[in-house]
Amino acid sequence: MGVLEKAVWYLELNIGRPFTLAELADLCGASPWHLTRLFQTNVGLAPMSYLRARRLTIAAEALAKGDQDILPIALDAGYGSHEAFTRAFAGCFGMLPSAVRLARTTCNLPLMEPWTMNKDMIIDIAAPEFRERGAFRVMGLSTRCTFETNSVIPKLWGEFDQHCNEIPSPVAGVYYGVCCDMEADGHFRYVAGQATTATHVPDGLDTVDIPASRYAVFKHVGHISDFNKTVYTIWNKALPDAGLTPAKAPDFELYDERYDPKTSSGTVEIWIPLA
Repeated sequence: MGVLEKAVWYLELNIGRPFTLAELADLCGASPWHLTRLFQTNVGLAPMSYLRARRLTIAAEALAKGDQDILPIALDAGYGSHEAFTRAFAGCFGMLPSAVRLARTTCNLPLMEPWTMNKDMIIDIAAPEFRERGAFRVMGLSTRCTFETNSVIPKLWGEFDQHCNEIPSPVAGVYYGVCCDMEADGHFRYVAGQATTATHVPDGLDTVDIPASRYAVFKHVGHISDFNKTVYTIWNKALPDAGLTPAKAPDFELYDERYDPKTSSGTVEIWIPLA
């Protein structure tokens, strides 16, 4: 059982009891950062956000039966008051608990069902190469997003094309997409840029310093439209099957002469730092 599957199993089995991110990660033998990355990549929510959505879904189903008062359902969902539950419920579903109880249906609600692995996203990929790499700096443009809102990343690359000549002393011909600064709520910083030894950062640009590490290096080969399937397979199958644990450090995509931005096809390396 992979880390994400194990985490979902623990949460579903103990849906009513309090959990912290650190406790859940420890039960799954993963770091909080790794677990958050897995949830964001595959579920679109941070672990605790997923747990809240599942509890509110169960609450909605109980309300739709119409045979319980709202307060006991709120308490079962982990809320200490009717008011707190109502705010969370309305924020999640755009509908008051009392309205769902009156309607006796959840058919119009965006319920969160238990996560299961999407087998259609699992593809055949080559085993990783293992490489050591020293510390280096990437300079470019950055944005904050989640894996659910990462549609902003292609636009960022388009903007970077207009600014790449502003990077001092770049390593020519190689470009990096770096995922870093993962937060507990699933937000992270993505930097599109080039490696440089420069310390001066021109106005409007951003940097990320990547520490020395040992990496598992995977390859995506083909059109970039299938890139998400490669990433999904890496995090849900390739890493767990190989018994590899990612480190709490930036991971990155590497684009060089093997990738053609005009056709959006070629080879992209995906570097995962190892603990």
